[in-house]
Amino acid sequence: MRKFVVTIDGKSYEVGVEEIGADQTVVNTVSAPVAAQPAKPVAAQTNTAVSGEKVLSPFPGLIKKFLVNEGETVKKDQPILVLEAMKMDNDITSPCDGKVSFKTAVGNNVETNAVLAVIG
Repeated sequence: MRKFVVTIDGKSYEVGVEEIGADQTVVNTVSAPVAAQPAKPVAAQTNTAVSGEKVLSPFPGLIKKFLVNEGETVKKDQPILVLEAMKMDNDITSPCDGKVSFKTAVGNNVETNAVLAVIG
């Protein structure tokens, strides 16, 4: 018998499922609710100490693409990456002149105020 945890309407149940063959019968077992494990975040945010001007995410979203290369010199208000939120692409711009250092990767989901890049 294999055991699984099934969550229904916020309550978790441990369920036993037995594989059946031609001469076996189905056995259904359900135990009392068990404590649900907290979900792990999709992408862990690392807001380590950095020197330079931080570029923060204005809202949660998906890092769709970088518009400049790592280490490239950028100007104030130049778009540096695309953040997708609610099926819309949003250009995130540099707050100042300097060299860009990305602190995330394309494909990452980020939360509000996550450090996306540092301009130094």
